[in-house]
Amino acid sequence: MIMAKIAVIGGGAAGMLAAGRAAQRGHEVHLFEKNNRLGKKILITGKGRCNVTNDGDLDAFLDNIPGNPYFMYSAFYRFDNQALRQLLLDMGLETKVERGNRVFPVTDRSLDVVQALEKYMRQNKVALHLESQVEHVVMKEGKVTGIRLKNQKELPFDAVIVTTGGLSYPNTGSTGDGYRMAKAAGHTVTKLYPSLVPLKTAESWCQELMGLSLRNIAIRICNEKGKTVYEDFGEMLFTHFGVSGPVILSASRHILTDTEKGFHLYIDLKPALDEKQLDHRLLRDFEKYSNKDFRNALGDLLPQKLIPVIISLSGIDPEKKVNGITKEERKQLLHLLKALPLTIIGVTGYNEAVVTSGGICVDEIDPSTMESKLVKNLYFAGEVLDVDAYTGGFNLQIAFSTGYTAGDSVCEEV
Repeated sequence: MIMAKIAVIGGGAAGMLAAGRAAQRGHEVHLFEKNNRLGKKILITGKGRCNVTNDGDLDAFLDNIPGNPYFMYSAFYRFDNQALRQLLLDMGLETKVERGNRVFPVTDRSLDVVQALEKYMRQNKVALHLESQVEHVVMKEGKVTGIRLKNQKELPFDAVIVTTGGLSYPNTGSTGDGYRMAKAAGHTVTKLYPSLVPLKTAESWCQELMGLSLRNIAIRICNEKGKTVYEDFGEMLFTHFGVSGPVILSASRHILTDTEKGFHLYIDLKPALDEKQLDHRLLRDFEKYSNKDFRNALGDLLPQKLIPVIISLSGIDPEKKVNGITKEERKQLLHLLKALPLTIIGVTGYNEAVVTSGGICVDEIDPSTMESKLVKNLYFAGEVLDVDAYTGGFNLQIAFSTGYTAGDSVCEEV
């Protein structure tokens, strides 16, 4: 096979895997990154610990990709989560599995993930060009011929792999460059939205609960017609503007509209108990605290910080004796505990979005190679594609798998 000269645009997860693999196959690979360092977004993922992938099987991955899951079949078969963990291990980085099958480096340092990927590229002699912004992919007669840098210098290449990320966390360099390049090549870019993002709520009482984390709760998101669009179980957090945490971030994927109007969130504070069981529990607690004020009767059931909010929303006088609470009042309290309502008024935007939903239309990309169906020797990988997943390491695996596939396939015939 004649070796080719390859340009990779973007030094994130997809770009480093694409560059390393293409160079491993013997190509001359040049990686261009506009930042002064590689993997800036990797460094901040998982609160600096980097949830590199998930330990689930293929079905678990497909179930956790609401955006075009079947596009990922070939890429996952070519380079799956276990292949990634083995590659990192080969580079000297062990990984571990935590709650929810989330995979982290044993060191709990995202920097070590970036350094392992840098080592992979260095071993395969990838040429790095930091602080080098690519403005344009140069094409002639439906085929890639090179790239043009921001300083207008043109460089010849046999193939180009675009791995520029989406629009999320723009301060890491994800400013939509790849979408512009794709459009210039004739590709369709679908509507873009911030996803895996905290939610803003209308209710001011969230502010009173700021910092309170709830575990083992269930949530339900309903649209303006009252139809349930998403349900989940896990952990959430109250913030000064609304709600965040793992189940909330995943729920945000189902609020992809320009207005976010008409959506409601319902929190089941006691999902392990059905209404009848919870009512028995309430009766037991009420009997225990029958001569106490209502405000002093919920300590066994709820976090202290949450009690004043629940009492206020219940409409029951906090100083009312527990033995005086009516059946109707208890029923109202029960309803609150099983479906604490919040009105969603928006999302916090790309600055806090883990991922971008939308991107280059996957119908125009060969899923087995990541090559454009419109322009020969032009490849796309990572978040720039219209593929996205829930939280749990799935999005990074998409980036690694598509990046590896592009690097493994690029210029098979030069």
